Amino acid sequence: MHGELQELGRAVKQAQYRQHRALDSALQGIGTTLAQWDALRAISRSPGASARQLAAATFQTEQAFGTLAGRLTAQDLVERRPGHGRRIEHHLTPAGRQVLAAGHKVADKVLADCFSALPDTDRATLLDLLRRLTAQQEA
Repeated sequence: MHGELQELGRAVKQAQYRQHRALDSALQGIGTTLAQWDALRAISRSPGASARQLAAATFQTEQAFGTLAGRLTAQDLVERRPGHGRRIEHHLTPAGRQVLAAGHKVADKVLADCFSALPDTDRATLLDLLRRLTAQQEA
């Protein structure tokens, strides 16, 4: 039993690793990285969010996200504004929105390639199974 479970865990990790490598490589073509584009996506989904919220949304530590947000601010892709108390809010700049949109186009192509071996019904099943796993872990 444990051998099968370990093989399953490794297969999920291998698929994720290949997807991340392909995305990171393709996103370099538009002048960004997977980590940067993921941060832009998170900020776009939650404008005004704190670094703590955005770190959780991007699976990073708060410190790592702060460093990344600093780079994005220096590139004029993100604007940091004072919020309630000591909270700093994050917002996309027009340039950040452009990079995000370009990244969506790149990601759509890369992910279509990554999942091309699976017919639509299998992709839908895989998505359902993964959602059930993550919902179980969050409960």
